[in-house]
Parts: sequence; structure tokens; C-alpha cells
Amino acid sequence: MKTERNLIHFESGIDLESGSRLNKFDLMVETYGNLNKDKSNGILICHAFSGNHHAAGKFSADDPIGWWDQIIGPGKSIDTNKYFVVCSNNLGGCSGSTGPSSVNPDTGEIYGKDFPIVSVEDWVQSQKMLTDYLNIEKWHLVVGGSIGGMQALQWSIAFPDSLKKAGIFAAAAKSSTQNIAMNEVARESIRKDKDFHGGDYYKHNVKPKNGLKTARMLGHITYLSEKHMDHKFGRKFQDEESRVAGDVDYQVENYLQYKGEKFSDLFDANSYILMTKAMDDYDASEGNSGDLEKTLSSIKAKLLVIGFESDWLYPPQRSKEIQLAAMNVNVECSCLILYGKQGHDSFLFASKRYEKIIKSFIES
Repeated sequence: MKTERNLIHFESGIDLESGSRLNKFDLMVETYGNLNKDKSNGILICHAFSGNHHAAGKFSADDPIGWWDQIIGPGKSIDTNKYFVVCSNNLGGCSGSTGPSSVNPDTGEIYGKDFPIVSVEDWVQSQKMLTDYLNIEKWHLVVGGSIGGMQALQWSIAFPDSLKKAGIFAAAAKSSTQNIAMNEVARESIRKDKDFHGGDYYKHNVKPKNGLKTARMLGHITYLSEKHMDHKFGRKFQDEESRVAGDVDYQVENYLQYKGEKFSDLFDANSYILMTKAMDDYDASEGNSGDLEKTLSSIKAKLLVIGFESDWLYPPQRSKEIQLAAMNVNVECSCLILYGKQGHDSFLFASKRYEKIIKSFIES
């Protein structure tokens, strides 16, 4: 599989929804496969909250496998032998694109707490700028899961002539009150960490690892289903030899400790706060006084909405809400609720039915 990774610089900058402006910014981008002559085979992948540009395969020997490698690749549902697949790290992230841990070119210092608020709409706008950079007039498909699904939905609303199809998986048209509450608890754990320093921890050469670790542990509970946790861990005790922390008793505790510790080594706390706020603040219908039908009425793309039975972060009814609103304004939209034992994370894992549905939608 032909894979390329590039840091693309946008000298023109971007005006953000908040009213702030980034005078210059970079996007870290990974591509798979080849763009055909008429540039009609492009597929844009929008990553979820903690994802990044590395969606498939291995760019180098030291790389982990891409986060959607089960779906993207030669002969897979998103077939890189047929399609040119693009994924960028979101603005405000911490995997190469401009974010809080980047150096502000206007000051020569790390942005830190001064990095502006970003939104789902800003991410889509920056992706449209990337689209223009690549000279792609219309994506064959824009697709994502979770907050990536929100981006795919926003693409179909904001740029109806720039995509043929949109895949909206394990997502919603807006976050629920419970979603916002969970995210606020996670953010508060970061803000209360003694090493946070109001977001300027870079100057102190420290990271609020404990707070970030706790935030991720909480997040993992929301990503998994109760049934899957019972099956995977039950009430089984953790053996002493493989304990991550000395005071854990149960396997589920050890799992959360491990996931939290690993994440806190890799992710940036300010990016965590920014990206969860973007998730909370997104409401597709906000510009139309909460009227989702009116918002979706301008969509020209064919929509595929997929929810998962065991997902309690964005439960199936949130997928059905999008379908109902779309169908009421004559937007072509299919909605399927699939079995997936992993809860919200089910969108990341291939199953024969899931793979077949995605492939059929792309090629229909």
C-alpha cells in the first residue's frame, strides 16, 4: 500500500468560529493509495477524539498499526487499491498539526493556554482547505466514527457540493447532557492536577499526567459496554506479576490503570480539554434554532448512519434521530443499528456485516 505522510503548511491562516484567528497553521496528513486522473476516487477519513492522521498500516517500522487498519487497506472495506484515502490530524491536536503544544509563530513561544478554542466546524473548514490544496473538487466519501462522524455530518451540511457520500458512525447531531457532564469531570481532573499550572505546564517542564490519566480512565469506561466489561474482566482478580499499580485488586482496575498511564505519556492535556469542548459544543442544528430538519434540508450527499446496540455514549436512538430528520426533508439516508460488543468503540472493529455494509455503500 502506497503511504505518504506530509506536514502541510497553510500560510493564509484560518478564521475560527470563536472569532479568533490563526495567522498560520499546519496539518499533519497521511494518504494511502493513488488519486486517479479525474480526482474522483478520494475518501476523507475524519478521526475520533483521541485518534490522529495515522489511520492505517505502518508508515515506518516503529509505528503502531493505524487506528482503523481493520477497515482501510488493500482489498479491505475502504480499498486502497481503488481509492485515494486521506486522513489529517485535527487542528488543536497533538500529533503534528498546530495545537496548544505548538510554537506560536507570532511570539516564538508555545501557545499553551493561549491557543484559541476550536470547533467541529473549524476542523471541517481546515479539511476543506486541505481539499482545495489537493485540488479535489468532490470527495467520493467523507466518513468517521464518534466525533469523526460529527465531522462527516458537518461536511455534508457546510459543503453540500463537495462530497458524494457521508458515513456517520457511532455519532450524534449533538452531544447529550450526560456526554457534557462526563467530559467536564474528565477536564476537571486535569485542571486540578498540581502540574497543570493553568495550562502553562510547558514552561515548568512538567505534564499533568495524573489528571490526564484519570480523565482517560473515565473515558474508557464510557467507550466500553457493561456486557463487554463483564465478559472481558468480570470480577476476576489481577495477578501480582502483571500489576500496573501496586494497589489494584481487580483486572478491570489494572486495565484502566494501564490505559490511563499509556495515554498520559502520549497525549497533550490542553488538546484533551480543547477537543472534548469541541465535542460538547457541537450542535448541527444550532444555526437553525434547533431545527435539525431545516439544517439537513440542504444536504446533497447520500448518507449512511450506523449505530451500535451496545453504545451508551452515543446510543442507537441518536443515529435514528439523524435518519428521521434527513428522511423528513427528502435526503437519501440509510440507518443501520449493528451488534457490537465493544460499546462505543465498536465502530473501530471490523465484523463481516460491518465491513460488507461499508464496502457496499462506497461502491453503490
